[in-house]
Amino acid sequence: MHVDRTTPRRPAARRWLGGALALAVGSGLALVGGTGTALAADVNNARNAGFENGLANWSCSAGSGTAVASPVHTGAGALKATPAGLDNAKCVQTVAVKPNSTYTLSAWVQGGYAYLGASNTGTGSGSVSTWTPDSPSWKQLTTTFTTGASTTSVEIYTHGWYGTAAYFVDDVSVFGPDGGGGQDPDPVVPATPAGLAAGTPTTSAVPLSWNAVSGATGYKVYRDGVPAATVTGTSTTVTGLAADTAYSFQVSATNTAGESAKSAAVSARTAKTTTPGPGPSVPKHAVTGYWQNFDNGAAKQKIRDVQAAYDIIAVSFADSTVTPGQIVFNLDPAVGYTSVADFKADIAAKKAAGKSVIISVGGEKGNVTINSDASATAFANSAYALFQEYGFNGVDIDLEHGINSTYLTKALRQLSALAGPSMVLTMAPQTIDMQSTGTEYFKTALAVKDILTVVNTQYYNSGSMLGCDGKVYSQGSVDFLTALACIQIQGGLDPSQVGLGVPASTRGAGSGYVAPSVVNSALDCLTKLTGCGSFKPAQAWPTLRGAMTWSTNWDATAGNAWSNAVGPHVHGLP
Repeated sequence: MHVDRTTPRRPAARRWLGGALALAVGSGLALVGGTGTALAADVNNARNAGFENGLANWSCSAGSGTAVASPVHTGAGALKATPAGLDNAKCVQTVAVKPNSTYTLSAWVQGGYAYLGASNTGTGSGSVSTWTPDSPSWKQLTTTFTTGASTTSVEIYTHGWYGTAAYFVDDVSVFGPDGGGGQDPDPVVPATPAGLAAGTPTTSAVPLSWNAVSGATGYKVYRDGVPAATVTGTSTTVTGLAADTAYSFQVSATNTAGESAKSAAVSARTAKTTTPGPGPSVPKHAVTGYWQNFDNGAAKQKIRDVQAAYDIIAVSFADSTVTPGQIVFNLDPAVGYTSVADFKADIAAKKAAGKSVIISVGGEKGNVTINSDASATAFANSAYALFQEYGFNGVDIDLEHGINSTYLTKALRQLSALAGPSMVLTMAPQTIDMQSTGTEYFKTALAVKDILTVVNTQYYNSGSMLGCDGKVYSQGSVDFLTALACIQIQGGLDPSQVGLGVPASTRGAGSGYVAPSVVNSALDCLTKLTGCGSFKPAQAWPTLRGAMTWSTNWDATAGNAWSNAVGPHVHGLP
């Protein structure tokens, strides 16, 4: 819905308007706009309306929400909420209101399906809402509600739709009479950050950290006096640097009131370049597992702890930067490593044991945009820098949306030229991405078929999909796995480039979990025409690559039930 009328949302504008209205009313004037009369007490009753203070005052279902620094409509923050198969990523705030009053509820949204509403209004059905389908740019949603005779609070909410793309929200407004719940205070320019320090540099990046500044909603990092990054936290890694080169860094603090002075400078020199050795060859039938570089309640693992059944270990995830296409990797202290050197040593040991360790690009933080020649080159160069720095011998493409097959293909070919013929290249599309050869994901897979190792489609968080026989199959069954894998082979991928991606446990995904025995039956059906359900392929594909799971950590949480059952079965295929 496009609405021409706008209402104040930022603190400074809100207070100026309130003062102007008070003056007008005191002079005996009435200010009328739109369909009603604005009173002097009209304010934005929403707290943390621009998400400048993270998720303060907001609560999101199933941990689906997070505050992000980009994209934002205004200010330094916005809400990103990611629906799952059984969760619509609903984020709510209880707002104080006055009885028998009318309010205008609005917000700016972007991304996937987005809904905006208010409940418990005390009149009529007690709720109002509006929505919009996917929007590539910021769009304002607006609706109104009237409170009942005894209503002193309402619940405002946003949500997306099950299993669809993440949506973004910024500048929420509940504009009307002051409900007495308080408003966001006017900010003041923050103080200059102290404690700027450089961590251990890599060949192309320098990690930086500093002390938090009260009242700051973001920080600007400068490299040799030139802006290099804008972040909301108190650390970042400046990337895209030349090897064996000295740099000077400073940081300032920002909020909607302005920017502080720059901190004292700190110098750091990047490391010298090394050349990674070739990785081991991938077995004919391989098991892929994602290793989590974060703590979400699954068992914490070091790379050395990853179960022996996994032939390809996808380190999840690389992080995107402010430079389009560029990626970096930041080892999360939560996984237990005391040094980056130990992490690198574990990778080297796994490779020596015949395992491939690759970097996965995607997930929440690594959804890079590759839509130009410059961003394709930035991706290839930065990915190869990670190969050199950490010893990764391949890359996994796990992008959730926004793929441009033309430029992603260019990026992968440039990376392959840098890394050499032993580079492992895997992909993990969603089921919807592999329903037709016309989708960008499928087009990319076919375009890089000569350098592609395996496509492990995620057969979960999906809902029902079409099989290669034109029939609809529900996730969580042998037929779902086999009939959808058949599409990829009939569409032009070699059977050796097809794998079955499933959760390691019921906690590994919102929906679509199948027992390891079901995975093994699907593998047998596709390779030997045994163990099939109602769908049976027209022929067997004995060279099918294998299976993948999210994640090695969730597998460990469940007592390694998945790898203990599926691993030997994959390795025993014909």
